[in-house]
Amino acid sequence: MRTDRRVFLASLPALAIAGPALAARKGRRAMTVRGLVDATDLGPTLVHEHVLVDFVGADKVARSRYDADEALGVVLPHLRALKERGARTLVECTPAWLGRDPGLLARLAEASGLHIVTNTGYYGAAQDKYLPAHAFEESAERLAQRWASEWRDGIEETSIRPGFIKTGVDPGPLSAIDRKLIVAAALCHGQTGLRIHCHTGDGRAAMDILSVLAAQRVSPAAFVWVHAQNEKDRALHLRAARAGAWIELDGVAEDSLEAHVSAVVDLARAGHLAQVLVSQDAGWYRVGEPGGGRFRPYTYLFDGLRPALRRAGLSERDLRRLLVDNPSRLLGVFT
Repeated sequence: MRTDRRVFLASLPALAIAGPALAARKGRRAMTVRGLVDATDLGPTLVHEHVLVDFVGADKVARSRYDADEALGVVLPHLRALKERGARTLVECTPAWLGRDPGLLARLAEASGLHIVTNTGYYGAAQDKYLPAHAFEESAERLAQRWASEWRDGIEETSIRPGFIKTGVDPGPLSAIDRKLIVAAALCHGQTGLRIHCHTGDGRAAMDILSVLAAQRVSPAAFVWVHAQNEKDRALHLRAARAGAWIELDGVAEDSLEAHVSAVVDLARAGHLAQVLVSQDAGWYRVGEPGGGRFRPYTYLFDGLRPALRRAGLSERDLRRLLVDNPSRLLGVFT
């Protein structure tokens, strides 16, 4: 990492001072698969991970395609290893029609002692392969009602409720169906307070999303630009951050470490560290592959990214902001 970044960060004590607007808000609660918890109790949090995914397509996905007990046996040791690193919360981003299993998540939360957060919403990326047929037929208002009902009544006849909205769009200008999903997410946000975590193909799509939210009178602070690291024009990161959006730099791995550190430092340099989220997009018990395939551990953020950020000049308070305070503010939306 270049010396100028280390010098620059060392010269900015303001980065290590969490003012009232940036600190975790007392009295706010987050919804986990085991119920509401005080947002200040979430602790170190991975904001974008996966437990189980099924890429067969919305028309074929079914719980009968996998053994939940086997999946639990594969995933649980990885969650325990994560907890040993000091993590306390994992945000599970697999949406409905792509393998979301709230019952399995509740069992894993119980067995691991971690807070786990699940979602509502539909995923429109990957050329709409994971959208149910009714998503094309129904209005944005009706889709929003479906998602809000999961918040009010629980998911799939359980008492488990979502802690955020997960959706996804393809690169470039929003297609008609992708635009409808964003409008539905905006309407659901208005009814529930849940933030909108959107798999966003590129910066152009992110800018379109911000325009749609503005037209719906939804604050940019409700929008999490998921996979922002895939947009190489960092001026768009800054543009979205200046508007008030969250910039999520997930996919942290050994081969992307320097790029992630550089992106975090650039946003810190511009004064937007309080809007940065980091995670790995790891896990992935893959339905249809023997034993769930090759499971990617959840620990590299703690073993690799955190020390690398220290070497780049971030203080312990800055790291706490990234891993504790920002996720607490993100998820703590209920009073």
